[in-house]
Amino acid sequence: MKTKKKIFFIVGGLIVALAIVGFSVTQGQKGVVTVQTGKVARQDIASYVTASGEIKPDVQVNVGANAMGRITKLFVKEGDHVRKGQLLVQLENIQSASDVAGAKAALESSMTDQIAAQAALKTAQAALKSSTADALQKKQDYDRNASLYKEGLISTADYETKKAAYEVASATQAQDQSRMNQAKAQLDSAQGHVAQARATVTHTTDVLSKTIYDAPFDGVVTYVPVHEGETVVTGIQNSPGSTLMTLANMSVITAEIQVDETDIVNVKLGQTADVTIDAIPGKTFKGEVTEIGDNAIVRSTGLATSQSTASSQEAKDFKVVVRLKDPPQNIRPGLSATAKITTGTRANALTIPIQALTVRDPADLQAESNKGKGSVQTVANPAKKKEEVQGVFVVLPNKKVEFKTVETGISGSTDIEVKSGLKDGDEIVTGSYKVLRTLRNGAGVKVDNSVVVKEES
Repeated sequence: MKTKKKIFFIVGGLIVALAIVGFSVTQGQKGVVTVQTGKVARQDIASYVTASGEIKPDVQVNVGANAMGRITKLFVKEGDHVRKGQLLVQLENIQSASDVAGAKAALESSMTDQIAAQAALKTAQAALKSSTADALQKKQDYDRNASLYKEGLISTADYETKKAAYEVASATQAQDQSRMNQAKAQLDSAQGHVAQARATVTHTTDVLSKTIYDAPFDGVVTYVPVHEGETVVTGIQNSPGSTLMTLANMSVITAEIQVDETDIVNVKLGQTADVTIDAIPGKTFKGEVTEIGDNAIVRSTGLATSQSTASSQEAKDFKVVVRLKDPPQNIRPGLSATAKITTGTRANALTIPIQALTVRDPADLQAESNKGKGSVQTVANPAKKKEEVQGVFVVLPNKKVEFKTVETGISGSTDIEVKSGLKDGDEIVTGSYKVLRTLRNGAGVKVDNSVVVKEES
């Protein structure tokens, strides 16, 4: 019996001891939160802006109809490479060519009349010069004989003969002067006819030139919507004319992308970009930002805000042009492309995982820190707007967490730069999202990085 009692007391003591230990462990683990952690580390980091768009040539023009007529010949087709000045399209030009021939013939006739008028003017000038000299001579004879007649040295008949000769010479001079003025007027008229004929030739030649279309630059024919035998028309008010073809200068290729308004402030001219093209998988092409649009584009309509009279709260984008440095030979305008623009880089920066960042109200943090210390807790004023701060929870050696405010820099795809508030090697809470959202300053934690818990979004 004594042995049985001893065993009973020993077993009972063990049960009481285990209960006490279990109770102590349970109380110790009460309020402990299981978390995942990561380390503050130094690494190179870069921030990016990614946007989609399409491939476009730097220069692209639509060759439109400048005259109405029937297409008699198409010299190129889609995909053809052309040189500057190469003939592209020929319209019917029988009437316009005839008008040019008639205008040139009229010009030649007018030039002949001008030459004749010039010759007539020279003849009139010579006759005037002769009659002027003769009239001067006759005047001298008349003046001399008039003196002799006053002195009674010559007869009245001789005096009157000299006087009549002078009057005839003066009349001849006046007549030649009138003929010269008439010849000069005829020459002016002939010159006017020549100028008019030249203008007609210019007009008809311009009309004829509008029936012939050549390439304005070296490029590729990307679109031909017409066929031989079709009749094209010129544009009028509120009605565009016929487009003969589209010509693109493929020597300079760009990716025109639409960047979200929240990211456009980080995009600058000269920044590098990696461009991928859906039609050419597995390859990345280097590029550079060469143009940034000033007008916002409404995403749902594709129209610039400057073209709309009403304000809109819809999402907006900005056009950004990225010039490809080494575009492939088989590239085509309109291909879908995605550009990843590098907006900032930091070498050997102090970084943390982005998901470790969280925000807290400073008043709540102060209340949590004072809890259990016997301090008077401040009651938050509900009318006062909360001023939240961003930071991370650092795991202390005693397995409790402390919220530390941090100043961040550029963001990478998974990490973000920390400028102040942490040091290299600090252990911080990275998850789960649900835990980070509710974790309190000073709470006890249990680190479990063996299993990644699926976070709730």
